[in-house]
Amino acid sequence: MTYQETLDWLFNQLPMYQLQGASAYKKDLTNVHILMDYLGHPEKKLQCIHVAGTNGKGSCSHMLASVLQEAGYTVGLYTSPHLKDFRERIKINGVMIPEDFVCDFVNQHQSFFEAKDMSFFEMSVGLAFDYFAKEKIDIAIIEVGMGGRLDATNIILPLVSVITNIGLDHTQFLGNTLAAIASEKAGIIKSNIPVVIGEFTTETQPVFLAKAKENQSDLYFASDLIATTFPSDLIGDYQVHNKKTVIQTLTVLNQHTAFQTTEAHWKTGLSQVVKNTGLQGRWQKLNELPKTICDTAHNTHGLTIVLNQIQKESFDQLHFVLGVVNDKDLDEVLPLFPKKAEYYFCKPNIPRGLEATVLAQKAAQFGLNGKIYNSVSAAYAKAKQNAQPTDFIYVGGSTFVVAEIL
Repeated sequence: MTYQETLDWLFNQLPMYQLQGASAYKKDLTNVHILMDYLGHPEKKLQCIHVAGTNGKGSCSHMLASVLQEAGYTVGLYTSPHLKDFRERIKINGVMIPEDFVCDFVNQHQSFFEAKDMSFFEMSVGLAFDYFAKEKIDIAIIEVGMGGRLDATNIILPLVSVITNIGLDHTQFLGNTLAAIASEKAGIIKSNIPVVIGEFTTETQPVFLAKAKENQSDLYFASDLIATTFPSDLIGDYQVHNKKTVIQTLTVLNQHTAFQTTEAHWKTGLSQVVKNTGLQGRWQKLNELPKTICDTAHNTHGLTIVLNQIQKESFDQLHFVLGVVNDKDLDEVLPLFPKKAEYYFCKPNIPRGLEATVLAQKAAQFGLNGKIYNSVSAAYAKAKQNAQPTDFIYVGGSTFVVAEIL
């Protein structure tokens, strides 16, 4: 199969949460253990940092990779979802996995995948670990897909486990309280492996303390331990917490492992995340006049910070290009948005996308008014046409909305 045919098969033949939602969720790790056994356990050949959390895990993973690259290490980076190209998920020193490797891997193992009913995510994890092992990288940063305890990535034995923060997201899978979600995320904590927590609340801290004690794992609360950070090219307000989490993680690596970084590496690595890793969609500026920002924030925890940052901006009129997926709790997120704004409602072009008419009707109940567009690109084009140089345009509500305009 060609690369495109391989992708079509990956996306269409196997359950994929990015496209299908709940039907693609697997509730145990049986399949991924079978897969690793079949592949010869590439995960055991890797030195890893495991990163979980509701928000910020992608940013933290890319920051860690950038700093370690600056220190001269060959760094594998596994993240999800992708924005434009599946290969964004699997990189070494910022370079995406070759198309040929993806094709060869799928072609070689396709009959096994079909026989064992492997999910899209399980197969992607297998591909990443196989690629990293064969390329003999120094260290891998592995981002959890969802949750932690039952995530397909949770077969690794990392050097350090990282949990960025806990918010209400994916509640149909992870629980509807912060403590329940924290318990699922804390499932990545392993025996005698140090743990870094980015942010905590009175509900989540006891969960982390108990799990770390149970596993005899050293526990570090970055928000309490790190007072100062360094400038980054990732400029969203929420990156302050992520930078503290990253610095604490690097400190733990220095103390407990052979992977050594200096403050000079931290400064350079944090200032060149986009250049070193190719990260997109985090408070990313698309235009100067009118100032246009896109961001992949999509849940209450992330959107609250982003929307507060927008209010700090200086503008005459605010324009929102807004789309969401169909399992989003709109009663939770829509009240966060400002009523004094012009809305351009659209549907991300995936099966899980919520119809723009439904979003507009629901938004109107919260005093958010605007027009409906038949695509993200049409909504964005109209916002650009309407906006004056002194206005502000924001594009978001979903990772998939941002992906369509990048």
